[in-house]
Amino acid sequence: MKTYSKVLGVETKSSVDLRNITGHVRQVIDESGIKNGLVTIFVPHTTAGIYVNEDESGLKRDVDHVLSKLIPKGAGYLHDEVDDNAHAHLRSIVISPSITIPIIDGRLATGTWQSIFFAEFDGPRRRRLIVHVMGT
Repeated sequence: MKTYSKVLGVETKSSVDLRNITGHVRQVIDESGIKNGLVTIFVPHTTAGIYVNEDESGLKRDVDHVLSKLIPKGAGYLHDEVDDNAHAHLRSIVISPSITIPIIDGRLATGTWQSIFFAEFDGPRRRRLIVHVMGT
């Protein structure tokens, strides 16, 4: 089994930034030379996450809207007494810090409408993503 890792940088532009990173992940897979295996994308931050869904502008606004309703900013969270960003931490818990996707014949085994998104909840910031590919 072979492994390959790469750290990608992301500059977020706003407090909430849902960024399609599928092309970057595909590039890392190509660099790895791995044809069959798994790719894991991990976000080493506590106020950001990663998810898979359709890249449609209305849906991205819906994701932001639903998370804002579910976990509103300034709702009296105890952590806000320290950093005033508890909502960002809680939203990242709902989204998840990592995903794993199969690689088959050198390609991501995603569905027709699936894209990989980096989700920023406390920007703008400079962020890192760890892309780890393993297989043969």
